[in-house]
Amino acid sequence: MSGNQNYINHVALVLDASSSMSHLSGKVVEVADQQIAYLARRSQELDQETRVTVYVFADKAECVIYDKDVLRMPSLKELYRPGGMTALLAATLKSQRELAQTAQLYGDHSFLTFVLTDGQENASHRCPDAPSKDPRELVRAVGTMMETQADNWTLAVLVPDQMGKREAMQCGFPKDNIAIWDATSTQGLEEAGQVILKATENFMVGRSKGIRGSRAVFSTGGETVNKDTIAAAGLAPVDPSHYHLIPVAREAAIREWVVESGHTYRTGCAFYQLSKSEKIQAQKQIAVLEKKTDQVYTGPQARALLGLPNSEVRVKPDHNDDFTIFVQSTSVNRKLVPRTRLLVMA
Repeated sequence: MSGNQNYINHVALVLDASSSMSHLSGKVVEVADQQIAYLARRSQELDQETRVTVYVFADKAECVIYDKDVLRMPSLKELYRPGGMTALLAATLKSQRELAQTAQLYGDHSFLTFVLTDGQENASHRCPDAPSKDPRELVRAVGTMMETQADNWTLAVLVPDQMGKREAMQCGFPKDNIAIWDATSTQGLEEAGQVILKATENFMVGRSKGIRGSRAVFSTGGETVNKDTIAAAGLAPVDPSHYHLIPVAREAAIREWVVESGHTYRTGCAFYQLSKSEKIQAQKQIAVLEKKTDQVYTGPQARALLGLPNSEVRVKPDHNDDFTIFVQSTSVNRKLVPRTRLLVMA
């Protein structure tokens, strides 16, 4: 990229506005507005131009904001009115087809789309925008579109359950670009907003390192955490004499296990292995361990590597053959999980 070319991000929200979303409509607006405020702040901090597009869909898909400068975005309050069925595939196709007509001159352009739905596809075959009336043809069309998108396109979807995840995978969404959210409560939608925030942070930090798109936006797996991304993020290897790795043989409180293993406990010195879905607070440090060598990498960039925002967020560990994530604990009573390891910083 030549020096005078700037990073231009085209971020789209494709929001389910079917009748079943009515009880969440206020929260949808709040979460979308928060996302836009966050994008505006990070665009300025990272010196990236960000343009936002918003689609809402029920019986048909409608573009309510198109490629607008994130610093000039209105609230979605007047633009989101639920009612109707769920034309999910038609909305996905329309959003990507129309965004593909955006000029990509003079800059490093990248496209990131989040589709949020609380139910299964049931109306695209009747949608005026759909390229076919045959539901199977529509599934194929989405798969073909995703296979042929260039490397600067990222398309992610949030679905309400395992069945929705299976359907999304059948349509060709990459497994790590599908997240499940709890569509029954405002709390669930709040958490979905955090998942989108974390994925967006991953995307924008990746952009500043020259990464153009991702097939693993909701992942701590090998595509997100590997030798190249660790080096690109600028994580520092820790001198092996400055830490100890202790096997956890039984369920025990973290301070008790550190002391029992012959080490001095100081608040914040111990990092537990991320082995199940956890809420990680804004102040918690992250360390990454290379399994083959037991080399630990850490630094403030470790949070950015995982796309952790400056707020509490839920993170789940994904299978990663080469690296393990460790999270700082500031609680003396935190229960350790047997057959994991504990990292103690000297």
